[in-house]
Amino acid sequence: MNLRRLAVAVPLVATGALGLASAPAPAATPAASPGPAEGLFGTQDPTYDGVWRQSLSLVALDAAGRKLPVKAVDWLVGQQCADGSFAPYRAKPAADCGPKDQVDTNQTGAAIQAFAAIGGHRAEAEKALSWLKSAQNKDGGWGYTAGSPSDANSTSVVLGALRALGVKPADVTKGGKSAEDALLSLALKCDAKQSPGKAGSAFAFQPEKNGTLVANADATAAAVTAGYGAGFVVAAPHEERGGSVACATPRTAREAARNGAVWLGGVLGENGAVTTALPGAKPKPDPGNTADTAVALAAAGMPEEARKAVDWLRSEGPAWAGKTGPAAWSQLILAAHATGADPADFVGRDLPAKLAATGPGGKTVAGETVRAKDSGTSDSSDSSGKDEKKKDDGGGSSPWWFVGVGLAAGAGIGFLLSSRNKKNAAR
Repeated sequence: MNLRRLAVAVPLVATGALGLASAPAPAATPAASPGPAEGLFGTQDPTYDGVWRQSLSLVALDAAGRKLPVKAVDWLVGQQCADGSFAPYRAKPAADCGPKDQVDTNQTGAAIQAFAAIGGHRAEAEKALSWLKSAQNKDGGWGYTAGSPSDANSTSVVLGALRALGVKPADVTKGGKSAEDALLSLALKCDAKQSPGKAGSAFAFQPEKNGTLVANADATAAAVTAGYGAGFVVAAPHEERGGSVACATPRTAREAARNGAVWLGGVLGENGAVTTALPGAKPKPDPGNTADTAVALAAAGMPEEARKAVDWLRSEGPAWAGKTGPAAWSQLILAAHATGADPADFVGRDLPAKLAATGPGGKTVAGETVRAKDSGTSDSSDSSGKDEKKKDDGGGSSPWWFVGVGLAAGAGIGFLLSSRNKKNAAR
């Protein structure tokens, strides 16, 4: 999931340089920015990605073992609608949600993963989960907004939310189909043309109008991470899980994820970066997609390839994050975490400190940090695992659940609701 997505209230489409499909018209950019809100990470206009970047920031800080700003937690809680859903940003959170508050599955799924990381927000998480269940499509997946066609990125974000709460995907179905069934339906066949991957088989974001599936790097990274039972946070693999690199017709989302991981390994350039291109522009290395790919490869037990991607991010990532903001710093933290690198010493930079500096100051509270023994390796039918409890130094309530391997960190996803839709708009 591309954690750099910019959330807008229209169905999202594929975002990599691969398999570009026609994109729907994006929502109009507001004439004036609502301005930074107290408690929000970053000073950029939050209209399209406020809840996403807030959730990602809280999860990334927690994954790095840092305390969370109370104001930031309160800001996220205050954004929730009465039915449990989340819009990207509500300038007046005290008011009831209305038609203009374009709620979506990505913001809501990311917020659930953040609540799981924070701990102590059972009611909010359950309401959000209830809304997501109501928005599930008959193919078992989710689109960006309720009722829109299922896509790999949105379905993966929701899978991360389910696993964050210890909910088995097979227990959440529509028409007899689960989210993993939806992901499997978006996996390309082994004999499909899907350059530049040298082996394996990719995922599509959504079917084209004619029903064909076109390989997409962003969607593949999201689906691989979710297919291996992980959410935004992936624990560094301790050993190469290996297995055949031959592409085989998948029977499960996990098997399709293996094909996808092998394909992603072939997408990495010699320098370790994923290269993308917008129409009319020259291809160039993409830090956001590279970070997502590193997380996906780590989840799939391909640490050598994952570290190759992170090594490239060491040189190019900090400058990119400095320009992009909190979601980008979060992506770097999650990529480092997934490969066993120290986020606090990333080529001399303390990434969590950089991220924290973009957020509110004041009182902090310890979250519910995931320390899954085998994140990304467990079978999806048993994705729960116990983690460490941190003591609350800020008067907050004690964590109410033990989160599983799918706990959000990064996705989110996905994904990053930052530049994915900017790419879509340019397609």
